[in-house]
Amino acid sequence: MTAPALLHIDRLSVTFAGSPRPAVDNVSVQVAAGERVGIVGESGSGKSTTALAALRLLNETQVGYGSESRIEVGGRDILRLAESELTELRGSTASMVFQDPSSSLNPVFKAGHQVRDVIAAHRPGKRADHRTAALEALTAAGIPDAERVYGCYPFQLSGGLRQRVVIAMAIACSPALLVADEPTSALDATVQAEVLATFDRLCRERGTSLLLISHDIGVVARMCERVYVMSQGVVVEHGSTDSVINRPEHEYTRTLVAAARHREGRTRQTRLTK
Repeated sequence: MTAPALLHIDRLSVTFAGSPRPAVDNVSVQVAAGERVGIVGESGSGKSTTALAALRLLNETQVGYGSESRIEVGGRDILRLAESELTELRGSTASMVFQDPSSSLNPVFKAGHQVRDVIAAHRPGKRADHRTAALEALTAAGIPDAERVYGCYPFQLSGGLRQRVVIAMAIACSPALLVADEPTSALDATVQAEVLATFDRLCRERGTSLLLISHDIGVVARMCERVYVMSQGVVVEHGSTDSVINRPEHEYTRTLVAAARHREGRTRQTRLTK
């Protein structure tokens, strides 16, 4: 990798309280500026724990990090930042898109107000300016009728629109890095494709880096340049997406690729082998 790492996870180990073994064990992941990187693995592989740790979003009363663990975002070691510094970094330098939009949105506040409040937390200015910026973020997230959605409560929106509102919140302050944890797993196939197309467009137009977490190696194949394969808390294989998918070295990777091709048939198979 020639470009400097925007996200540098080095020897990350995470152990949950009461567990005899780490959920993530000596994992290293890098994402360069403008790069798209995937982490793929089945449930319990440690991929989501790694993603949450990347922005220090784990409940730190219930987890411990290894003594050699290091996580740098934009050159800053976030494991050693104060909470106020973390709050400033999240949203402005890096943002998270979670799996379930229903749990990411407050049901008692209108969708647009939640996007506006993210902007207000990072940018001083007038409420009218924050509202305008929120509408721009909603539009950028692929919502054509941003004015209507701005005034809706989350329960009034479809799952796909709720996820787009969450994306709008994540991109509202133009972060350099998006961490997306299974962002389409709760959506049907058509909406999933639309949301992935939105991520693709945002990365191309804004130069945003993407760390995409998925159990579906086919999704990673369409979106990412490099991929890390995780199983039982460790990285078992990593490299360019093309080489990992078309010339997998680890048996677990071969199983993931075969499962994706079996699940989606020859249409997905053709896409995977391009």
